[in-house]
Amino acid sequence: MVTAPAITVSGLSKHFSGKAAVNAIDLTIHHGEIYGFLGPNGSGKTTFIRMLCGLLTPDGGSGSCLGHDLVREARQIKRKVGYMTQRFSLWDDLTVRENLDFVGRLYGVRQRRDAVTNTLRSYGLADRAEHLAATLSGGWKQRLALAACLLHRPQLLLLDEPTAGVDPTARREFWEELHRLSTEGVTVLVSTHYMDEAERCHRLAYLADGHLIVHGSADDIIQTAGVTTWVIQGATAVHRAAFAQTPGVTELASFGNALHVTGRDAGCLATHVPSQARALGLDARLAEPSLEDAFVYLMRRHAQRPPT
Repeated sequence: MVTAPAITVSGLSKHFSGKAAVNAIDLTIHHGEIYGFLGPNGSGKTTFIRMLCGLLTPDGGSGSCLGHDLVREARQIKRKVGYMTQRFSLWDDLTVRENLDFVGRLYGVRQRRDAVTNTLRSYGLADRAEHLAATLSGGWKQRLALAACLLHRPQLLLLDEPTAGVDPTARREFWEELHRLSTEGVTVLVSTHYMDEAERCHRLAYLADGHLIVHGSADDIIQTAGVTTWVIQGATAVHRAAFAQTPGVTELASFGNALHVTGRDAGCLATHVPSQARALGLDARLAEPSLEDAFVYLMRRHAQRPPT
């Protein structure tokens, strides 16, 4: 039996003051998929996510989410969605337990007390149940926010840059939890600026100026970009200036004491980059291009296109 997608949209658009924040996006997302959205600030990620969960009404296109029409059945969608905003949006002057209980009331959760107790235990919050939310660290606030999103057992989880300002250990634990939820059939949409988080997603979409630039798996996107990367060990700022003038080079990025040199003309790079490195007394080696290499190239290419 073929299962309908969790989300499918066609030509979805949203304008503010006559400017397109989201411009005619077509996209399909499957049940249990972790789908990442990347793009610079103002690219349309948050607007797109808010339309998908019924918080914003599209002014163009059509779509369905969890079997409901995005425009006509927004209220039904909201009941099935957990939405975690970029900033902590629960109540600082309530305890952890009180926050969860209030969210349970909003969603009409049955056997609310038991649900809150089980959620506190499941997310390691039981020992902090009577702490005011304002006293929690960033990582614990994030855990509380996720627990609140999941209290009513949503089928779709929408996360808007959920790990901003959170330490690496908390970020890793958070993503392990997302993958556990995915195996249970929960569909996850997450916007992020972190490339390591993007690589944890099953598929990705890159937005710029409201346009969908590319989508697919991390490997698909790297292949679409078609970039080649060379790594120069021991390169300094002086060396960087020299490689910036090397034929075929379109992007330079420093990583510690190494310089990543990237371009699309693999033959040109192979001819000029190693010889330039030898002339400077440096070592150059061909490397697998990273997702970051691909996205930076795609961003530059989009920025150089004439406005539409």
